[in-house]
Amino acid sequence: MDIKQQIIEIIAEQAMLEPSDVTMDSTPESLGIDSLGLVESIFAIEERFDISVPFNANAPEQSDFDISSVARIVEGIEKLVAEQT
Repeated sequence: MDIKQQIIEIIAEQAMLEPSDVTMDSTPESLGIDSLGLVESIFAIEERFDISVPFNANAPEQSDFDISSVARIVEGIEKLVAEQT
């Protein structure tokens, strides 16, 4: 399973939606994911891919990690995974 699909599944689970309801254009807000849900999603993604996401839950706007949409999250995770190999 590719990175994008795994991230979509994690985000869908957090939003209590079907993966098919999550598009690359979806934002955490549009999926009904609050800040706590977003933090839990990031933790789940970190565990799944054994990476550390540069995301500050207390100041997300100051993070180097773009969480504005599913596409941006996928891009960021793919980059972090690639840097590890």
